Amino acid sequence: MAQQARAIRTRRVILESAATVFAERGYERSTIGEILLRAGVTKGALYFHFASKEDLALGVLDAQLLDEPLTPQPIKLQELVDQGFLLAHRIQRDPLVRASVALTLDSGATGVDRGAPFRAWIDQVSEILTVAKARGELLLHVNVTDTAELFAGAYAGIQTMSQIMCDRNDLTYRVSVLLRHVLPTICTPALLTGLDMTEARARELAAEYDASRLRWEEGNLADTPG
Repeated sequence: MAQQARAIRTRRVILESAATVFAERGYERSTIGEILLRAGVTKGALYFHFASKEDLALGVLDAQLLDEPLTPQPIKLQELVDQGFLLAHRIQRDPLVRASVALTLDSGATGVDRGAPFRAWIDQVSEILTVAKARGELLLHVNVTDTAELFAGAYAGIQTMSQIMCDRNDLTYRVSVLLRHVLPTICTPALLTGLDMTEARARELAAEYDASRLRWEEGNLADTPG
C-alpha cells in the first residue's frame, strides 16, 4: 500500500509539473528536461509512468475527468447539474485541471488529441441523459447526442469567457445560469421543480468533494512509512 501511495503521488507531481511547464511555455516549446527539473524526479521515474511528452499531455488532459463517481440522485438529471458544478469547482481550485483546460485550447499542441476531453465529457453527459430518458425525465423531442454536444460546447464557452473576464471568479454563477437555461428545454415539467441548480447546491457539492479528497490524501499519508 505504501509503495502504491508513493507511485500515485509521484505520478501526480509529474503531471502537475508537466502542466505548469506546458502552461508557461506552450506544449511545442516544452521539453522533458524542463519537466524533470520542475518535478524533481529521475528520468526513469518519469518514463515509468509516461512513455513520451505526448503521453504526458494526454495525462494532463485526462485531469478534467471527475476523479471519483457522482453520488446517485433520485432524479438522474440532478447528476448532470452536479457534474457541471463539480467541474467548475475543480477548474477554480485545482491547478492541474486548469492546466488541462489550457492545454485543450492550445492550438500549438500539434500531435496531441485535444479533442479527447471533449469526447469524454460528451460521453459522460450522454450516459446521464440516456438513463434520464429511459426514466421518462426528458421531453420526447430531446436528442441525447445533440444535447450532450451542445452542453459540452456551451460549458467550454462560458468557462473561457469567465477566465478572460474575471479569472473564473464567477464561474459557478455562470454554470448555474447555463443550467437554468438548458434544463427547462429538456426536462419534463413535473420533475423540473425537483432539480437544485442553485449556487448553494454548488457550495455543498464543493465542500463534500474537498472533504473526500482530504480523507483520501490523509489515508495515503498514513500508508507511507516514516
